Amino acid sequence: MNEVAPVQYLSGHLGGIDLIIVGLAVSFLFVISYIFGRKEKDTNDFFLGGRKVPSIIACLSFVATEVSALTIVGVPAIAYSENWEYLQFFIGSAAARILVAFLFIPVFYKYNCTSIYEFLRHRFGPETQYAGSIFFFITRLIASGVRLYAACLGIGIILGWNLAQTLMVFTVVSIIFIAFGGVKAVVWAGAYQTIVFFSAGIALLIYLFLHINGGLSAAWQIASQAGRLNIFKFDFNLNDPTTFWAGTTNAFFIGLAVFGTDQELMQRLLTVKTRRKSQNAIFMTIAAALPILCTYLAIGTLFYVFFRQNPDIPAPDKAKEVLSYFTANFLPTGLKGLILSAIILASIDSPLSSLSSSFVTDIYRPLIRKNAAEKHYLIISRIGVITFGLILALIALACQPVENILWFAFEIISLTGGATLGVFLFGVLTKRKINAGNVASMIISAVSMTVLLILSHLGYINLAWSWLIVLGTVTTFVLSYLFSSLR
Repeated sequence: MNEVAPVQYLSGHLGGIDLIIVGLAVSFLFVISYIFGRKEKDTNDFFLGGRKVPSIIACLSFVATEVSALTIVGVPAIAYSENWEYLQFFIGSAAARILVAFLFIPVFYKYNCTSIYEFLRHRFGPETQYAGSIFFFITRLIASGVRLYAACLGIGIILGWNLAQTLMVFTVVSIIFIAFGGVKAVVWAGAYQTIVFFSAGIALLIYLFLHINGGLSAAWQIASQAGRLNIFKFDFNLNDPTTFWAGTTNAFFIGLAVFGTDQELMQRLLTVKTRRKSQNAIFMTIAAALPILCTYLAIGTLFYVFFRQNPDIPAPDKAKEVLSYFTANFLPTGLKGLILSAIILASIDSPLSSLSSSFVTDIYRPLIRKNAAEKHYLIISRIGVITFGLILALIALACQPVENILWFAFEIISLTGGATLGVFLFGVLTKRKINAGNVASMIISAVSMTVLLILSHLGYINLAWSWLIVLGTVTTFVLSYLFSSLR
């Protein structure tokens, strides 16, 4: 077995080169914001970029939003503490993208939607639109608060800051960046972020590989013997969320909900000129996202091998901190700055633009101030970015007790995502028309799924959380169908 050079313990030291790399990475975001934000004239520019964004840029921005800090920080932690079974989720996720391309994107372009919840108004009525938008606020605020917490947790460990300090700094940076630049800045910055995420992951993977005694064969043997390379679990156990059946089904429904009925990701796809280009963009995300996911899974596996081969080096206290812990204490100058830049960029990619667009289009314009000038709505849009940024920071602070941030985010989406997905599917798969009944079915579905999750956590029932979004979707669809029949 060939010996490799020992890793030096650096105890959180950041070199001048690291600071320069981070400074340039963040500065380039503001350059993008200035270039694309100085010509914002109305909400069509601010929220849709005038539908002039190239498909490949929309694709990469979509991937950046999908990846976020949960992948950079959370996926290595899953592979480090468990295995590669998370990869099963990508199968269902890929299938969901294909269905979204043919099921949802055509109707959003047909009705020229700024917010996708406008489709619910055209199809059913204003009450269903308001309900869909409110459910989006709830789901996206909590899930994005978890994402922001994951990013700031990593940044805080590397920089030696506490969570409150980190949140304050990067919430302000996000607000300034998005409030000025709008969705064009968000989309183009997302493409840049995806390139940084992948480059940083590959660099870290190579560094880890060079510091594994025995190379690939030794790493494979150690990880395999410990079950860290397991991908598929074909057990017929409804109570295990990591089985192939539960994982792929859950990922398929979450994919439909997040990619097709969540304003944050769909907003990226609506910035391109035509329906066909939008469909091409979401198809390309399959090829773009898979290498990033595999890279960060491999990083987590090599973390496990590294600490197994070096028992004298203390491992992190918590699995969720493994990437940040290793970056802070063992990476050399330059590479440390690159990894820190990736995490920082992930913290800045927030849902503030989509939250603001949904608020202005679905709530403020129809309910609070009708027929105002576009300049007024643009101002309110920027005020919305500031308000939602502060709310996200408070939610992130409340996430400190969470241990497995990746699974927790999926649980949150499962509670309300099924209600939103169910009513969208009812709209595109049937010709029945009902309005208030949709609101009732969505509320009943979300409350029921919340009760089931609580009962499961308390041990009263044995039901994996991964089935909740499936049950929630079916519940909403069936109830809306029955309510329309009764009417």
